[in-house]
Amino acid sequence: MPHEQAMDVEVSTNSEGLMTIEAVQKVLNRSRASVYRYANTDPDLLNPPYDPTKLNPELRQNKEEALMFHPNEVSRFAGDELGIKQVRIEVRESAETATQELLRSILTELQRIRVLLERDSPPDGNP
Repeated sequence: MPHEQAMDVEVSTNSEGLMTIEAVQKVLNRSRASVYRYANTDPDLLNPPYDPTKLNPELRQNKEEALMFHPNEVSRFAGDELGIKQVRIEVRESAETATQELLRSILTELQRIRVLLERDSPPDGNP
């Protein structure tokens, strides 16, 4: 029978709120190889049926896609299969990328231009 322990971990997720193998490693405090052994995968099936004794990844479109896990599934597996009680995973948004920063600044500039255009045009829409 697995030993019981409590865990409280904060991890980053992707934009869909899913966890990478690395994030699962951190939460479970296990090696990458262990996480792959726990994962419900099958070399012959892209998306094997749900298995309550395994760590079930999210559905994938092709075999090359990385395995991603929902935080609730990781918490369920940690408690039910590894005996880690009171697993609390705090999900925080990942750091803003350079692309996101650039898009945000473009949006801000476009909003300023719109305000100026609306201020300078007559209310009836005719110049």
